[in-house]
Amino acid sequence: MTGEKSKAKTSSVPGKKRERKERFETGSGFAVKRWYGPEDLAGFDPQRDLGEPGAAPYTRGIHSTMYRGRLWTMRQYAGFGDARETNRRFRYLLEAGQTGLSVAFDLPTQMGYDSDHPMAEGEVGKVGVAIDTVDDMRVLLDGIPLDRVSTSMTINATAAVLLAMYLVLAEEQGVPWEKVSGTIQNDLLKEYVARGTYIYPVRPSLRLTTDIFAFCKERVPSWNTISISGYHIREAGATAAQELAFTLANARTYVQAAVDRGLAVDDFAPRLSFFFNAHSDLLEEVAKFRAARRIWYRIMTEEFGATNPRSTLLRFHAQTAGSSLTAQQPENNIVRTTLEALAAVLGGAQSIHTNSMDEALGLPTERAVRTALRTQQILAEESGVADTADPLGGSYYVEWLTNRLEEAARALFDEIASRGGMIACIESGWVQQQIHVAAYRTQQAVESGEKVVVGVNKYTVEEPPPEIFQPDPSVEIEQKKRLAALRAERDAEAVRRELTRLETAARGEENLMPVIVAAVRARATLGEISDVLRTVFGVFDKA
Repeated sequence: MTGEKSKAKTSSVPGKKRERKERFETGSGFAVKRWYGPEDLAGFDPQRDLGEPGAAPYTRGIHSTMYRGRLWTMRQYAGFGDARETNRRFRYLLEAGQTGLSVAFDLPTQMGYDSDHPMAEGEVGKVGVAIDTVDDMRVLLDGIPLDRVSTSMTINATAAVLLAMYLVLAEEQGVPWEKVSGTIQNDLLKEYVARGTYIYPVRPSLRLTTDIFAFCKERVPSWNTISISGYHIREAGATAAQELAFTLANARTYVQAAVDRGLAVDDFAPRLSFFFNAHSDLLEEVAKFRAARRIWYRIMTEEFGATNPRSTLLRFHAQTAGSSLTAQQPENNIVRTTLEALAAVLGGAQSIHTNSMDEALGLPTERAVRTALRTQQILAEESGVADTADPLGGSYYVEWLTNRLEEAARALFDEIASRGGMIACIESGWVQQQIHVAAYRTQQAVESGEKVVVGVNKYTVEEPPPEIFQPDPSVEIEQKKRLAALRAERDAEAVRRELTRLETAARGEENLMPVIVAAVRARATLGEISDVLRTVFGVFDKA
């Protein structure tokens, strides 16, 4: 029965054996029985709840052939130092067999500060690449044809500016915007919940998000306008059930905001994408991905009346769990990452990033990055798991878990609705509190030894510190010099004119994307554009 505790017993019943612990449970706290059978799927209708791969409700995958037709995109996340250093890493990964780019930006870029701003001091190029201008974007993507390589950019508060830079660079390469493909994360709601790289208040941020939806629908039709992210929610400490529920609740909010702006759901929904965490509880993660597709199909058809089948498909990128990596015995992280990537494959991901074994210590070394990429390639080429769609479909346990996760998500949807919706829950801090409680419980379990982390609280050894990659400390100095040269060389009057036009547009209601593109063409910097919007919109006060 659902919720039954699996207890260790010393019964004298013949054949009864002692179990390893009193209670077995998933990472979300669902009690796990000794075994599952048909009685655990009462009311389950395979046609209604599963269907076939590539058919509604897409529980079994969004394509009929899945990886038999095309493998997932191997999109390794990279970015450090300046644009030139990161370009070298991109080329290395492409030569090693990576099939798509994924850009990590440094904190100043994420927060809308130029590298020479006082707030950027000491952070330039540290956790990602510094991009201040379209000139930096040109160097970052030197030698990479934008009509043949798909690029994902993990950027949120400044997503509109980075997309504008990418499009201006495509113009310089002679690539029509219609042939440009890629993804910007552009998911501000999860920043308020889990990461903190927000700038503006919630509602102006939603305006920028929906401006991008509308602009790309007309001008950049192959671009994925948002990657609605559960990854960072999970990294902050959420359970699988919370990651599923809060991510899809955020997605609902974006769709409703776009509809309220007058956009037809089938005009923008086909370009929505998702970004999930692939964590360590392998079977719960597989069930989570399957449940996500089914819930999203039902939300889009039943609540928003989507009629285009592509509007109802949940396409997702998965990244293995950074929070599962340990600084102790870092080689163990290769095993963790392999299992997490396997969960993403069994769950039907469209693209995957595998973390490097040394990321708990610092930026990954090239050898560690290559091993992470090889992990995906071995899964694809040697394991056989890509040879059939949804290979775990029909497992009593996996189907029970899929149903259980959907039930838990819908219970959280009801709670969110009772509290006034997702924006109200974010502004009140309720969502953040739910995640904090879950994170605290997990930490308690690790510290007590109830939750085993191999090499940390069990099977520990003393070992010498491993090699750690360090970015060039001169990056910040050189980046500031380039900014100074740009400001001396550009047409200052043209920049001033475009920034004034942006301020006027921000005070009105027109779509801001064309105005931001014009400012980028004039070589306005990311920080200058962000400062104009700060002046008009203000900044988010988490208090």
